[in-house]
Amino acid sequence: MRKVAITSKESILKVLNAYNPWWKTGSVNKGLTKEYKRFAFHEAMKRLSDRVIRRSVILTGTRRVGKTTIQYQMIDALLKNGVAPQKIIFISMDHPMLKLSQFQDILDCYHENIYAQQDVYYFFDEIQYAQDWDRWLKIIYDMQPETHVVATGSASPALMKGSRESGAGRWSVIEVPTLSFYEYCELLEIDKPDIPSDLKVTTLLHKTQIERNQIMIQLSKVQNHFIRYLQLGGFPELALADNDLTAQQIMREDVVDKVLKRDLPSLYNIRNATELERIFLYLCNVSSEIVSIEAITKELNGVSRTTVENYIQYLESANLIYQSWPVDMAGKKVLKARPKIYIADAAIRNAVLMDDSIITDPVGMGKVVETAVYKHVAAFYYQYATSVGYFRGGKKNKEIDIVVDYPGSKNILIEVKYRERAPITDDDAIIELLDEASAAIIITKTASDFGVHNALCGKELLRIPAFAFLYLLGNAEKHGYRGMEYRRET
Repeated sequence: MRKVAITSKESILKVLNAYNPWWKTGSVNKGLTKEYKRFAFHEAMKRLSDRVIRRSVILTGTRRVGKTTIQYQMIDALLKNGVAPQKIIFISMDHPMLKLSQFQDILDCYHENIYAQQDVYYFFDEIQYAQDWDRWLKIIYDMQPETHVVATGSASPALMKGSRESGAGRWSVIEVPTLSFYEYCELLEIDKPDIPSDLKVTTLLHKTQIERNQIMIQLSKVQNHFIRYLQLGGFPELALADNDLTAQQIMREDVVDKVLKRDLPSLYNIRNATELERIFLYLCNVSSEIVSIEAITKELNGVSRTTVENYIQYLESANLIYQSWPVDMAGKKVLKARPKIYIADAAIRNAVLMDDSIITDPVGMGKVVETAVYKHVAAFYYQYATSVGYFRGGKKNKEIDIVVDYPGSKNILIEVKYRERAPITDDDAIIELLDEASAAIIITKTASDFGVHNALCGKELLRIPAFAFLYLLGNAEKHGYRGMEYRRET
């Protein structure tokens, strides 16, 4: 019997043909491209089409946020703008055959059988599974100046590390977070508030109360969709699902279980995935709280401090959590450097804990809303701010939930008070540090709790309900991308 090599070039070619049907049809299957385009699509196309600064593009984010869909949308855009189908290749490094193959063998197979020249577009999906992927991207960038590369990856620190080392000056990393509330509303084609396209949260302080009321009347159109967004809405396919319980089950299986039981153990040689699961479950319970490594090791009896620290880094690498670190403000004494940890999307927390009580539990709801606010702020500012952290200290060792730390400028202070008529007192840290802020925002619960809070010191803070704040951040983000959509030069 003739022995057939598992990773022969014939078998590799079969896989590549299956992944690249446009070589025969000239187009991408409509089921793969989806109609709605996320902000990251426009940013990626802008980087890819830059004729002055050549960069490879890497999209990073957790499973099911739409990274692969963005790649298919980019391929579709290239084909529609006249790029020959054979010049575009999609390679999924997560496929068992390709995962076992040598990188050079895959590229050789393509160039020997489909397209011989180098003026091509490589689309690598889940590139972190390729051995020495960062070295190969460097080689392609340096040796093939006519080649363009777009890659996705679910292990962002590994990609960031590669970017700082092999990729310095060679590729740009674009974060793809879970859906913002604005994107969720657009995806579901919810009746759109009639607000100015350039309206930003901080400008509300300078408007009259009548103008603010008119804006809130419009924003109230999306208010009834906010709770479902918190429960489920961060993932495009799941947000569109008819059955919410089934969608949550899929989220547990695909977003969480596959990452904890397969992806991370494979990437980091983790022998005991159960400990990783226990730590993640603990973090889901304390999302939005300052976390003590000692407390985790005590709670999870038998898990060492080093293991906890490493596993937290791995969870962050898989984009399942954010770590928010304390910000030093105006020389005020800050808490010992312990992070707040947020689950990357409130819907992940709810699915893991199978928690349907958040609507009636004010404490749990407060955690969920703060988690959503942090995610939105971190995603909005990640390219511009030094960091998005928190403050705890001052005269009474009080806390400011979220601090946007701008380089060379005053910070933005955000306090989440998701309850009825939440009071702000003049000894609260956000009041104490108003002089060090360019803006101070109180996130409230209801549409009626919207307006200006006048502190005794004479400064003003904005009170704005969570649904309106998150929607306006998305509105501002979309306005920022206006004019950046891909246009092929003629």
